[in-house]
Amino acid sequence: MSGGASAGGGVLGAGSSYQRFVHSALELTRLRTALTPHPSQEKFKFIRPNDDTTVLNALSYSAPKIRMLRSLTVEKKNSVQVLDFAAFSEPEYDLPIFCANAFTTPTQSIVVLDLNPLYDITVDIDYKDKYYRNLMPLVQKYSELLPWGGKITSESLRFFSPIVIWTIFEPTECNHDVLYSALMDYYKVWLQLTDQAIEENDIAKIVRNGEAQHRYLTWRTEKDPGYPLLKKLIGENQAKDLVSEFLFEGVNSLGSKSFLDYFPEYARDDGTVNKKRSMIGKSFETRPWDATGQFNAG
Repeated sequence: MSGGASAGGGVLGAGSSYQRFVHSALELTRLRTALTPHPSQEKFKFIRPNDDTTVLNALSYSAPKIRMLRSLTVEKKNSVQVLDFAAFSEPEYDLPIFCANAFTTPTQSIVVLDLNPLYDITVDIDYKDKYYRNLMPLVQKYSELLPWGGKITSESLRFFSPIVIWTIFEPTECNHDVLYSALMDYYKVWLQLTDQAIEENDIAKIVRNGEAQHRYLTWRTEKDPGYPLLKKLIGENQAKDLVSEFLFEGVNSLGSKSFLDYFPEYARDDGTVNKKRSMIGKSFETRPWDATGQFNAG
């Protein structure tokens, strides 16, 4: 990826590009549907870090077809910039989950951008074809500009799709302009899929969609890599609340299964969860999907 000019870029440019994306994404959504504040917004919109140099912004909404659309940005002066933006459909729809995570320091930006599949696309080929077959040109558009970020384990790939962007780059203005373009392209696609989605009336399928989303939320709550930073910024209790009641809201309401119910391979002998990260599966140093979206386990 091009190094680009650093004037106006670097970590401060990253923060402005993240805020720019949040603003643009919300405006784009409002052109298509009516956004109303999500109940979680009232609790978390005024959250304050214990550090005067850090600003947290938390926004959350709901809309027809959209159970929750939420954004968290963190800006710590001359240090880190974080974007955590996600959109979840109502369980009457089996839509993928829009997921944009970016963590920027003065020396690098780490990004995951995806439409996370609700179901295992290595098994559910119909779901994969329904949502990803026609989207492969999207990832091909950015595969050189935002190249694969290097070694990642199959554990981390568990909820990734064939169009995922996982990349690490120098946080220049030029590079963040490319990232902004990718964020907007991916979000526009998610909105188009949402527009086209037809409401499911089969109760069994609605329940299945809800459990699939709960499984995803349970995984993300347990494995959230941003939790240590949040704990440092706002304290353990508020960080736990922010993760379970805002970032992955629904983990306490969409289902009752525990992490180990869904992922028993993480159970320790004493019945607790093995907290070691990336303990399962092989590593992939290059993109493990081909141009058609076929997974190559190697």
